[in-house]
Amino acid sequence: MTARLPVFPLGTVLFPGLVLPLHIFEERYRALVRHLVGLPEGAPREFGVVAIQAGWEVAPAGPDRPALGGGEVTLHEVGCTAELRQVTELADGGFDIVTVGRRRFRIAEVDSGAAPYLTAEVEWLPEPAGTDEVADLLAARVISVFRQYLGLVRPDPQEISEQLPEDPTVLSHLVAATAALTVADRQRLLAIDDTAARLRAELRLLHREAALLRQVRAVPVPLNELAGPPAPN
Repeated sequence: MTARLPVFPLGTVLFPGLVLPLHIFEERYRALVRHLVGLPEGAPREFGVVAIQAGWEVAPAGPDRPALGGGEVTLHEVGCTAELRQVTELADGGFDIVTVGRRRFRIAEVDSGAAPYLTAEVEWLPEPAGTDEVADLLAARVISVFRQYLGLVRPDPQEISEQLPEDPTVLSHLVAATAALTVADRQRLLAIDDTAARLRAELRLLHREAALLRQVRAVPVPLNELAGPPAPN
């Protein structure tokens, strides 16, 4: 099943269930917010967040620079929709919004001319349903290793470890979004359809990061970015 979505390129990866606040200042995305707010009651107010593979997150200014989609930005193929939950209009016409990741998709075709912002034909990616004994067993291992990892990067690891979800799929998205991983690592995790496979990949990444931390006592991103999903630049 396919659908057409507004697309918001960002220098970050959004996962289902994770909160993503955004400050909207470019006119094309102000138009997107106005479009979403103006939808009929009950209509899904969501847009696609897709990590940038190469190019600029903010369109370069000037009449001689091509519009977004004209070769400036290369997007990853898999993204996640952001559901609009809260909108605050600012005095300068911009917006502060709060969104929550909802469902994963794969881009089939991007259109840079149908609206002021990018739109894309997308294919919804499957999410696991029902009980998976293998995923349940892996989730218990991931929780244990993640708690050890948090003990290396947080002064108070109990702050988040007490709130770790038991649902394997929800856990896999939370770990992917909150561990100190690169955009490339997060993107690979987002693209995995099977929860058990995602948890296995996270075990490898957590062991790698924990070993690095023990050796050099360093993390690849600032600690203040680990409290939630990665914030946009």
